[in-house]
Amino acid sequence: MSGAPSFEQLLEEITEQLASLPDKPEESADATLRALWHAAAGVPKSAELAREVQLPALGAAQQETLRSLIARRLHGVPLAHLTGRQRFLGLEMLAGPGALIPRKETELLARSAVDLLQRLGGGEPTVIDVCTGAGNVAIAVACRFSAARVYASDLSAQAVELARRNAAHLGVQERVQFRTGDLLAPFDTPEFHAKADLVTCNPPYIASANVGRMAKEIAEHEPRLAFDGGPFGVSVLMRLLRDAARFLRPSGWLAFEVGLGQGPSMMRLLGKHADYMGATGIEDERGAMRVIAAQRR
Repeated sequence: MSGAPSFEQLLEEITEQLASLPDKPEESADATLRALWHAAAGVPKSAELAREVQLPALGAAQQETLRSLIARRLHGVPLAHLTGRQRFLGLEMLAGPGALIPRKETELLARSAVDLLQRLGGGEPTVIDVCTGAGNVAIAVACRFSAARVYASDLSAQAVELARRNAAHLGVQERVQFRTGDLLAPFDTPEFHAKADLVTCNPPYIASANVGRMAKEIAEHEPRLAFDGGPFGVSVLMRLLRDAARFLRPSGWLAFEVGLGQGPSMMRLLGKHADYMGATGIEDERGAMRVIAAQRR
């Protein structure tokens, strides 16, 4: 397009404005513009993948589309909603407003789940992932353990629909079964009682009073159901501890994500819980406890 600004010119134009937006670690100004550029070209990619491939040429209409995408991003629409893509543990996943955008911090839960399954050795482990959202943890497990029987649920029908699309997108639709319902309720049958080798959960853990203080980019574009954890932020976690015990086999594992600062109190609670033993706090790269794993007695 004659006279159209170059990538470098656009990057200089928007870098300062993007700096004022709450972004994810991988969403630098450079990566953001590259991802929007690919989306405008009709070949959507996550911010991470967009940095790894060459930029395509844009025609006049595509340049206009790019300008529109940039404007929407600067107005706070999440990048993953504009591109429809988000990378999670090396997987190029579909993203949309129906479910929480997969976060880097949740990769720690998925890696922990993989580590726990490796401890179990061979066989065909049964895994149940609740509050599955876009299906990222369940699908990551299925991608790494072809023998695993993976089941997942979410209270939101929109999230379950996106999770199913993700499973098909990544070729594991035959190995992950998604159900709509509250926590473990969709699996409350003898078929699942005391049968799970691993139960995982990335629950909503933001206290209700703090939801209104969250960045507008999150509060106005992502489902409140995915982050509102009740008056103290632990309502779902407390139910999870109570209910998961019925589904775990003896020595099976429960692993779940916690919010910043919630780890120590949850560890103390698990230390006194009659159904669990060997609770372990798993820290992120900054030394914050973000995942807890415990075994069923």
